[in-house]
Amino acid sequence: MDIKLLAAYAPRLYLDKKEPFYPVRVGVTKIRQGGHSPSFPRRFEHLAREIEYVIEFAIYWDYDSQHLYELEHVWVHVDKDGAVADAEASFHGKYMKALLPDRSNLDGKTVSLYSQPGKHAFSAIPILFELLPHARTATDQDAGLDGLTLPDWYKAKGQYDDKTNELVRTYQQKYHRFTPTFEFVPYELAEKELLFVPWEELYEEIPDRIEAELATIRHRLKEPLEG
Repeated sequence: MDIKLLAAYAPRLYLDKKEPFYPVRVGVTKIRQGGHSPSFPRRFEHLAREIEYVIEFAIYWDYDSQHLYELEHVWVHVDKDGAVADAEASFHGKYMKALLPDRSNLDGKTVSLYSQPGKHAFSAIPILFELLPHARTATDQDAGLDGLTLPDWYKAKGQYDDKTNELVRTYQQKYHRFTPTFEFVPYELAEKELLFVPWEELYEEIPDRIEAELATIRHRLKEPLEG
């Protein structure tokens, strides 16, 4: 699998001007007719005839405003000529079309998507985020609400419990609260070549990243007490 070739199809993300979190790794998978996502509950059994394959970008952040561990997805459908035929993107456990009807958010191989402030759900139109009931409170008074969240497929290295969740909540409340501006600036994902790895490599890396973040959290929360 040629990661550099596939990364050329990565989306351009638009992030809130006050967004505190940025992608730290992108797991890449090439999926053909009948295949399935290794990290999201969907199969690709009815691809259009012209589709050669689908590129799955599993975009990993260490944090969402409300929890430690964050994985969002973009799927780019590539036709037999190497052009972008379609695209979808994740939205709070579901997914939506990522191309506007007139395809005006597609520039060559690059789909432009807006990322919900702090929460990172994707949409081709930013106004959608302001219609969500908790778009502002999720990043402010509800920061850290969910603690550490892990999917069913995740194989944890550590033993996580309510104390872990409370630790994450305290940390998020202290260091990561913010009020979204809903003004967005571009983040050129395809230019961050070192972020792209095969999904299998990211899968192995995630537990170490979580353990490292928990160590940082424990250290930072303890520092003021010792001072």
